[in-house]
Amino acid sequence: MQSDLELLLKLQVIDYDLGELERSKEYLPDMMENLHREIRETEQKLTESRHRLETGQLRQKQLELEIKGKESDLARYQQQMMTIKTNKEYDALIAEIDNIKGTISARETELLETIETIATAQKDIAGLEEKKGQVHENNSKQLGILQERIDSIGEKISLKNASRQEVISAISRPTLSVYERVRRGKGGQAVVMVRKRACGSCYKGLTPKKIQEIKRNDRICTCDNCGSMLYWDDGESQ
Repeated sequence: MQSDLELLLKLQVIDYDLGELERSKEYLPDMMENLHREIRETEQKLTESRHRLETGQLRQKQLELEIKGKESDLARYQQQMMTIKTNKEYDALIAEIDNIKGTISARETELLETIETIATAQKDIAGLEEKKGQVHENNSKQLGILQERIDSIGEKISLKNASRQEVISAISRPTLSVYERVRRGKGGQAVVMVRKRACGSCYKGLTPKKIQEIKRNDRICTCDNCGSMLYWDDGESQ
């Protein structure tokens, strides 16, 4: 028949596993959301780059048509120079020609910038399409694995709880009560090994008398400083 101490150590392992499973229920959905977010963000960037390309191509056509129209106007005004008879007409025509030339120059500069924007968008699209495929493939695999883990958590918790009930049914009520109280108070590990003749939790040195009591293992001993339940291991406690 196992001693209460042996049963408590088993119980502590089970409780640790249960805690990890409960934490998994919280962080696994977050991990999945991060994977979904990466997919969405990649698709969004690709959509934005495609929109930038379409907008640039449309603007390129508009600028080319406008430049062509202004060049036609410029040629017509330059032809009119041959028929001018007064200085006033000459000055007005020169001003109009200069205005058209300025417009053409500005539109040509914008056209070059637009062509550069189109080239950058095309390059971005090529890279993002490749990245989208990789992200979707990799993240889909990870999402499948994480979903399987989430689906299995409930069953694992049920099995662990069944094991827990089996263990605690064999532990004396007073001992179990101390264990639960210490575990709640310390937020986790309640049973700790003596290390170098000190409590393995708070590292407070233990008296020789306390050491002997722990070694006898005929009752549960607790640390006078932090309340942890103590046990001795000949191979580790020296």
